[in-house]
Amino acid sequence: MDEQLTDGYSEPCGQCAAVNWGVSDEGQFFCRSCHNVIEKTREVVDVNTLHSKHSRISQITRPKKKRPENEREWMICEGFQFILKHQAKALVSLGVCMKFETEVLWNFWKRYLQNTQQAFTRNPVYTPRFMVFMKSQSDSESNAQSEQSYHTEVASEMSEEMSVSGYSSEAPSSVCSGSLDAVVYQNMKGTRMHNLMTMPRTLALCYLALLWVREAITLADLLRMVSERCVPYMNIHEAFPAELSLFGKDVQFFNVRYLPSYSLVHKEAVTLARILQLPSFPTVSKDCLLHPFPLTVRYLLEANLPNDLHVWVHKVIRQAAMGDSSFLTFEPSKEKPHLLRYDIQAVAVIIVTLKLLFKLDDHVEWKLSEEAAKKKKKKLFKLKKWFDVVQPVLEQARKREEREEAQRQWGTTKPFITSLKRKSAVLKKRRVAKHLEQKFQKFTDSAPEQSSSLTNPHASFHFSWGKEEGSDGPSMYKKRLDCTLKKDGFKYLCNRKYWHPELRLCPRRTCGDHFSKIEPSLPRMYVWVLDLFSFILGVHQAEVHKEVLSVERRFLKRNHQPKIQWTLTSCKNKKKRSKTATHVVRKKTRVLDENITGV
Repeated sequence: MDEQLTDGYSEPCGQCAAVNWGVSDEGQFFCRSCHNVIEKTREVVDVNTLHSKHSRISQITRPKKKRPENEREWMICEGFQFILKHQAKALVSLGVCMKFETEVLWNFWKRYLQNTQQAFTRNPVYTPRFMVFMKSQSDSESNAQSEQSYHTEVASEMSEEMSVSGYSSEAPSSVCSGSLDAVVYQNMKGTRMHNLMTMPRTLALCYLALLWVREAITLADLLRMVSERCVPYMNIHEAFPAELSLFGKDVQFFNVRYLPSYSLVHKEAVTLARILQLPSFPTVSKDCLLHPFPLTVRYLLEANLPNDLHVWVHKVIRQAAMGDSSFLTFEPSKEKPHLLRYDIQAVAVIIVTLKLLFKLDDHVEWKLSEEAAKKKKKKLFKLKKWFDVVQPVLEQARKREEREEAQRQWGTTKPFITSLKRKSAVLKKRRVAKHLEQKFQKFTDSAPEQSSSLTNPHASFHFSWGKEEGSDGPSMYKKRLDCTLKKDGFKYLCNRKYWHPELRLCPRRTCGDHFSKIEPSLPRMYVWVLDLFSFILGVHQAEVHKEVLSVERRFLKRNHQPKIQWTLTSCKNKKKRSKTATHVVRKKTRVLDENITGV
């Protein structure tokens, strides 16, 4: 059969010099030995134009293939629904309550489909009827005749788009592969495009559902589970059933090339809450593990800090009015909904407390540590010893994480096929890569190592402190603080000066957080503390520093504004911005009254 199609073509292949030609479905010649595709195509004589000498065509026009029996018609939203189902089951297997999957997440998903008019509606967004309705809404002055002509035009465009994708509007069963609405999903514009589901939004929707049931899983925990492959996200198309065939334009919706950042998922969660038009979330009370009181205890244990520090953390939270349910509860119905970053906020409160007690200015903290060492009491907390214990463990953990990231397999066993022309090349590249991998394994005589994050179960803590085997270092949980003094029966701080960078809010969308500019001028001990907690949360230092400034604004403004020497400069003038950011830390300090030590 191939000899008849090739018409005795006997030229050798340019890559392997073999004469073993075949013809693809598109009429292109390819080498069966090395799968090399050449520009030559089969020449077919058109029967209707036999009287013409120049009546040859360069390609074969074949009828549309029917969809295989094991495949069916499906929509893009069905693919995301399958992903959400697997992510929900993974979270339930990790200990989340069943209510999260069966009631909350499923109801959120149905509400999203209905509000975006992708399902549970009589007029879905991918039909020509909906597009005509949108046209009539934008152009109210058009008459019935023009609307009817537009209906016909849109219907013809829809049929052409579906025919290009391998679909037929007359016979829906006559399909090749892929989803039905990929072209329409891609061509949406305006607000409809911003309401479409994406891969990062699947995590954002899961986070909103976790927040609704008040589970003790923060956004940083969720992203860490995704990074450790405990929650499916990367290469999740491999788990798609055979009836959902990904092809062509479907690839751009489900192809994940990187893990989303904390700020991106947080922003998408706020956007989804606005799209879903959700009511006020359940109250975050003191018995909820997202409340800063219990959440700060967790991060104190993680950072190997003493339990006595939590007493001062409570005072900072209380006087900054950050423990009120009205402040902590998320209300999407507001004009400008604000979703708190509970984990970063808890870490920021701890850092502010450390600055109140030890100042963290590269001088006072070491002086206090030396004075505590002179007393020769084993139960006293020494910040220098804490730094010496945590620093090497932090470096080892960072190197281990980088090594696991380098060993992680980002490739997929089921490559994406974007077009039929590239199918042979993609499959060949995949076969060659797999063959080389097997050869290298035989050459090294060793199996590929699996990262510890894939072999070990998920753990809530990065570090393990204590005297047990396998612990990272000695625990300082029961150490006592010696950075306060008693006067008239009240405790006061030894540190009477509190420094902070510029606290004036910059204009939105015109000014940033300035962390990259002021970072060289910040005290190194403060930067190291930012680095420690940013590693624990898996976020950038700028995110933690931004939240520290937010906590300082609330704490200083609410309690000590009349007693602070405010010498703030404006950030509106861009010419003075760099000078303010560079010298504000060293030259401008806020002298607090002794009463601040009685918080």
